[in-house]
Amino acid sequence: MSPYSAAINADRPKLARMSAPPLKKPMPDFDSPAADRPTESARTAALRAANINPKNGLATDYLNHFNEAIMLLEMIPAMPECAGDFLSWQPLTYAEHFVASNFKGRDLAVAAYNEARDDVRVPFDEICDTMTSILMAIRDAVETSNQDVTKMRLAENAVGWLKPLVAKAGGIINGISGSEADDAQPQSDVDLIMSN
Repeated sequence: MSPYSAAINADRPKLARMSAPPLKKPMPDFDSPAADRPTESARTAALRAANINPKNGLATDYLNHFNEAIMLLEMIPAMPECAGDFLSWQPLTYAEHFVASNFKGRDLAVAAYNEARDDVRVPFDEICDTMTSILMAIRDAVETSNQDVTKMRLAENAVGWLKPLVAKAGGIINGISGSEADDAQPQSDVDLIMSN
């Protein structure tokens, strides 16, 4: 220490070393997997609050898009003039559905879907693609048909094909594995429909 700094520091009071009382809970080690638990717990709670399955990141709200089309098809046999309402139905991807909806957790639903494991998302997407293919084929057939009887039969058949697929997609969302939810291959259903 120089004589000059010693003279300046001589007049200053010496400060006692400060210490905090010991923490009752140790600080988390942010490099350990345990550090992710509070964040993961908050994410799980957010997903549940938004009606998104926290185990796979999928929401049943997307199935409402298909259920709406099924409801419109179910009306055609009793009221063939409702075919026009069905013709206005448009296909939407999972993300498009949520972006266009008033779903309270729509951004979270899209993010969770994008992060979903392939072993869950791929079978789910295959089923949804199958439903969309069926609906588009039926829509084209209903649009070109001039006979109410034909429209009624198309609608009835489509409902019979679609309801089990919605149930399979719902099973995947609710945690049933793709192979359990889909005993029959969705593509074979489409092939059968297209061949008739």
